[in-house]
Amino acid sequence: MSSQGVPRGAVLAVVHEPVALSPGGPLVLELRGPLGPADAETVAARLAQRHRAFGVALDSHRPGHHTLRLTPPAAGGLAALPADLLADLLAPPPPGGEILPVTGHQQTLLRAALTPAATATSTSTGTGGSSDGGDGGGVEQLYWDWSGPFDVARFAAAWQSVVDRECVLRACFDWVAAPRLVLHARAEADIAVCSPAAVTWPQLLRRDRARGFALHRPGLLRLTLLAAEPGGGAGAAPPRVLLTYHPALLDERGVHLLLREFYRAYAAGGVLPGGERRPDLRDHARWLAGQDTTAARQFWARAVPPPRAATRPGRPGGATGQSGPGVLHTRLRAPETLRLRSWAALRGAAESSALHLVWALLLYRAAGVAGPLPVSFGVQLSGRDIALPGAAGIPGLLDSPLPMTVTVDPAAPLADLLHQVRDTLLDLAAYPWASTETIRAWAPRPPAAPAPAAGPGPVAGPVAGPAAGVGPLCGAGGTLVRFDGPLVLPKVLRGELAAQGVHADTPRNAAGAAGGPLTLAARHDSAGGLVLGLFYDRAQLADEDAAALHSQCVRLLRALPEFRQAQASAGQLLDLLARAAAPRMARPVPPAPHPALTVLRPGHPHADVICLVTAPGVPAGSYDLFVRGHRGPEEIVAVHGDGAPGVLHQASGPGRRLVLCGCGPGGRAAYELAQRTPHAPGMVSAVVMTGIGDAAASASALARGVRSVLTPPPEPAPRAGNWSPPRRAYVVRPLAVSPVAAPVPGPAPTTKIRDLGPSTNSGVESADGHVLPRDPHAPQRGRLSTAGPERVRRFPRPTWIAPGIRNR
Repeated sequence: MSSQGVPRGAVLAVVHEPVALSPGGPLVLELRGPLGPADAETVAARLAQRHRAFGVALDSHRPGHHTLRLTPPAAGGLAALPADLLADLLAPPPPGGEILPVTGHQQTLLRAALTPAATATSTSTGTGGSSDGGDGGGVEQLYWDWSGPFDVARFAAAWQSVVDRECVLRACFDWVAAPRLVLHARAEADIAVCSPAAVTWPQLLRRDRARGFALHRPGLLRLTLLAAEPGGGAGAAPPRVLLTYHPALLDERGVHLLLREFYRAYAAGGVLPGGERRPDLRDHARWLAGQDTTAARQFWARAVPPPRAATRPGRPGGATGQSGPGVLHTRLRAPETLRLRSWAALRGAAESSALHLVWALLLYRAAGVAGPLPVSFGVQLSGRDIALPGAAGIPGLLDSPLPMTVTVDPAAPLADLLHQVRDTLLDLAAYPWASTETIRAWAPRPPAAPAPAAGPGPVAGPVAGPAAGVGPLCGAGGTLVRFDGPLVLPKVLRGELAAQGVHADTPRNAAGAAGGPLTLAARHDSAGGLVLGLFYDRAQLADEDAAALHSQCVRLLRALPEFRQAQASAGQLLDLLARAAAPRMARPVPPAPHPALTVLRPGHPHADVICLVTAPGVPAGSYDLFVRGHRGPEEIVAVHGDGAPGVLHQASGPGRRLVLCGCGPGGRAAYELAQRTPHAPGMVSAVVMTGIGDAAASASALARGVRSVLTPPPEPAPRAGNWSPPRRAYVVRPLAVSPVAAPVPGPAPTTKIRDLGPSTNSGVESADGHVLPRDPHAPQRGRLSTAGPERVRRFPRPTWIAPGIRNR
């Protein structure tokens, strides 16, 4: 066991009994988990260091059981734990690690990764996703063929050198409270080698995508090598490298920056010279925190998309019957690209503005209206053109999609629309660090509706969420246009690799992440052509409709240089598609409403009720494993974290206590739900919270905390004339053995059955009190009895106490 906090892979359970606190009284939390005294002291010391306003006291009873008392500041009079303190308790920072806030775009992508479409096996508990508590399919893939001599050991050493240098490759996410980025001091490069005889290339792509990532663990970039075909003849396929990363951590330009560092290390024999990169994500986070947002707020208050803006490139249609990601590629030849660039330059714009113009026309055409209409789509800005020295070389997720809104008038000249998209892009470039999350927060709010007349019935409270009157902001159903610059290795580095016989091939994109926005990506190739890629979700856009949309976009781009007249209108360009059918897109399906309360397993009518609180980001499968593994008489129900406290009255009853439980963000939601519930006898008796881990570890930690607070149901009174002796419950306790006795060879040690009197709790039953063989795996119900000597190891008080910690 490590002495630096929670061991790797372990999940901590925290138990809290919500009671009315006296002014200045401490909040008492029970820590249940694989923590020794030194581990618990480390956790308490970090809490005292990061939250100096709180007094911290720790009592260590025995390994795996500690009591933490947090005294809020006297001036504040806080009665509840702040969200960041709760996150530090349930997910302590790693040894030598750091905590960074996530950007707004990262928060959007992380939320999408943690709330995938629910499956049939997860709808009962309201969770979805992978069994590792991360994302099952939201990954991006790049691949390239390796040309030249290939040394696997040197390849692995070079990537490990990059991991040691770049903190982004040692990062993971924590989302117990507000999402945050966790930087680890050490991580291992994830590299696998596959034989072409065991798996084909399409199979490898599908398996790698289905594998996903565990977002709570470092290493959100991995590499898979498909070895060269045996024989190595002239027609044999060379080794192929598949690089997979999570889009919430890295953008494509950041990945190419990492590839540049890898090739530097490979050319140097597998070791990257120099220390850690600076500036890095930590410097970027500090720069963001120091920005004045006044001008950005004023700009976005008037630049948000209106509600009636057209955002979909296809007309409403039925379900596609398809699933998974799709990708299409088309290349404009170098002469065609040069003509397009010249046409835009003669009108004072870049060819990226010509691409934005064509996409705006396609959105207008799909709307099927006459006259002027605003259209809105996302444009990707690199986020590295900022006043931070060295920001252009920082790998990470610095780019952000920002909504571009223009008004398309089919009767207006094409040059006017071209200038409109050019000027709008220049305005957006002034605030590349903004995101859709911050734009929603800055959007103006409409005036509040008048209060309803008094009368019977519930009164609706304020509606949380995006500001009303704001159109889609690059979200589900929206589109994204991305124009990537050239991503080539420096000439000196290419020369060093060529001297060793290695040619660095340009990476190519596999299909994008399913469920994201429809993306049109453009970039120049080495021959001067313009490559257009359409990445789409086949559940939203069928293959034939995607092909039609892609071909119409290419057709308009090729035709633009023919419209040389100053009075050529946008409608005249759209007339080229008069005989082409408009693509169809599946209608957006609203999310199903969450049930207020779901009974997962009935129980004893007088036993406690276990309430599993669901929330986005709960490790998928953890609640299902807990329900299947629980053997007590308690009823188990599921409630949603944003539900009203009145829902809990449906589960409570005379003599029944409620135990609110949750894993990860579900634990925080359970704590907040208990805070909103009135303190009354028979209501919430305890809150059990756990950190984030895989499904098995989270379910085990939840069961550990629940066992410490459950009580047996009361024995019903016997009825006259129909009396029968009550069942007798027993617990298995080891026989007392002298600590100095030498081991005696023979049969396995035995345990003695102790009669604990009448009870309805199930246990090991015996009619004559005989001795049974000891089962080391038998569950122990420690709350059933206190008979027998208590074996508790007493630890001396530590000689050093961190500032802010009182040892009791």
